[in-house]
Order: sequence, then C-alpha cells, then structure tokens
Amino acid sequence: MEHIKAFMRRKNIVISARRYGIDALGAMAQGLFCSLLIGTILNTVGSQFHVGFLTAQIITINKVGYTIGGMASFMSGAAMAVAIGYALQAPPMVLFSLATVGYACNALGGAGGPLAVLFVAIIATECGKAVSKETRIDILVTPIVTTLVGIGGAWVIAPPIAAVASAFGQVIMRATELQPFLMGILVSVLVGVALTLPISSAAICSVLGLTGLAGGAAVAGCCAQMVGFAVMSFRENGWGGLVSQGLGTSMLQMPNIVRNPKIWIAPTVTSAVTGPLATCLFRLEMNGAAINSGMGTCGLCGQLGVWTGWVAPSETALANGAAAMVPGVMDWAGLLLISFVLPAVICPLINALCQKAGWVKPGDLTLAG
Repeated sequence: MEHIKAFMRRKNIVISARRYGIDALGAMAQGLFCSLLIGTILNTVGSQFHVGFLTAQIITINKVGYTIGGMASFMSGAAMAVAIGYALQAPPMVLFSLATVGYACNALGGAGGPLAVLFVAIIATECGKAVSKETRIDILVTPIVTTLVGIGGAWVIAPPIAAVASAFGQVIMRATELQPFLMGILVSVLVGVALTLPISSAAICSVLGLTGLAGGAAVAGCCAQMVGFAVMSFRENGWGGLVSQGLGTSMLQMPNIVRNPKIWIAPTVTSAVTGPLATCLFRLEMNGAAINSGMGTCGLCGQLGVWTGWVAPSETALANGAAAMVPGVMDWAGLLLISFVLPAVICPLINALCQKAGWVKPGDLTLAG
C-alpha cells in the first residue's frame, strides 16, 4: 500500500473531492464557456444583426456547413477535456491527447455529453499521468494509453451517463412545469448557492441540460447571489466590489461566509423570492445554451442566454419543446426585474434586518485585498 501511495504522490494523482468536484468541474465549465457558449453567442449575434462573416459557412464536415460560432460549439468536447486535464495538472502528452478523448466522449454522450466528458476525462488523465515518462518510448505510450482509455471509457460509460443525466434534468424541468412555485424556490436557491460555493453552477446546469422554466429559476438564483452580494456590500467594497461581484462572481465572498455564514442569509432568501416570481409570475424561460442557466450576471451571460433562447433556442431547448418567439414588454420586464432590480432592492433590505438582529456587522462583507 505504501508503494502505491508513493507512486501516486510521484505522479501527482490526488483522489479527492476538491480536485475532481471543484478543480476539474470548474475547469470544465471554463472549457464549455470558451467553446459552446462563445459559439452560441457568435451565431446569435451574427444571425440577429446580419453580420456576414459570422453567418458565413467557413467549413463543411460530413456535408454539414459550420460558421465560426458553429466550429467553436463543435469543439466543446475537446475544449472541456483539455480544460479538465489542465486542472488535474496533466503532463503535455496527456493534455494534448485529451482533445480526441473529449470530442469522442461528447459525441457519444449526446445531451449528457458534458457529464460524460467530466468522468471520462478524469479517468483518462489519471491513467495517462500514471504511465507518463515511465518508458523510453513515452512519446508513443503516453498518448496511446490516454487515447485508448479515454475512448474506451467513452464507448462504455458515456451513453448510460448521458441517459441518467438527461433523465434527471428532464425530471427537474418537468417538476418545475408542474410545481413552478415550489420548484422555483428549490432550483433558484440550490443553483444560486452552488454559484457562490467553489463549484461550478454553470457546469451543473450544463450537465443536467437545464432550460425552460427550470433554467429561468436557475438564472434568478444566480442573479440573487451576484447582484445581492454586490449591492449589499457596496458600502464596504465600493465600485470595484460592485463590478467584481455583480459581473464577476459572488464566490469572492466565500472567505467571509466561512467566517460568518449569516451574511449568506440575505442573498439566499432573495433567491427564494425571485425564483418563484420568475417561474410563476413572469414565466421566465432560459432556452439558450444550458450553461447560461448557471452563469447569472457573470459577463451578462445569463441574460444573453435568455435573449438567445427567445430568438434562436438551443438544440437542447428545442428538443424540450421550446420555440423562437418575439419577446414582449412582460418578457423584458421580467428579465430586468429578476436579474437586476429585485436582487438589488430585496437583498440589502433583508441584510439590514440581519444587521439589526446583530447577525451581520460592519466589515463582515469586506473583500480581501
């Protein structure tokens, strides 16, 4: 056993919830952002504003034409796998081999491709690291082992993983349609909390394929956390804190939450209010790429996702019955109120009550540095 532990230390193979559930998952979301999400945005901008070079088909693969955005989306599996390998500190030969693994896994995984990529890329990376530089023909052994393990794993486990993830996502979305009030609260609170925790709410939403009303509730929860923390901590953090939290991430407050968990009450309660308002009153649906459901106001990606879903629903949303629409006044009002206005008003009010109760004190929300 000691020999095995020593070998794993030497190979930097660390089996832990943090490395796989936080580092790898967070990196996967970044890879997905830089491929599928950026591709979706480019395609939507090109089609809606008639930008010629964004709508032109630049390459044809198997008789299917792809735009610039289409190619970015096409490579999402490879981007996710390489990002995961980078997070796991894979050697170069392993890292480069993961491009093929990710593409194959995402293709075999279908709607649940991102979750399949997460599992398979982790397995392939660790196996590749184990054999890396152990032979004199490392240039052959390492990429062959990484590729065979990865594609073999994709062939065996990607379809069932995809089926489970897709089924679970469908259950959440169907339950939200049947019980929009209760599920609006549940989805909004849980996804919002995930966004502030050092895990990736974007990756979770993408893995589950959350669109429709459930996606709208997820957007509401994320915005409640980001805008809520940004506005209620403005006195301590000023404009820099407003922008870094409101357009960046509420995860910046995690050190403060660890010191005083009660500062989390206001944004979490806010998400419990805005979630059902999104699902019941405004019927806010997020039918863009599912990753947008977990982005909130980060780079305004949540709002871009809602808008994209209105004018050009994603394939996942279309499969779930979504259709393009012309947004009305109520749609725009719902998006603005849920995303910005209500969190900016409700969260500071609740935090003021927490301060009066002595649960939150001046300085508790001050960002480090």
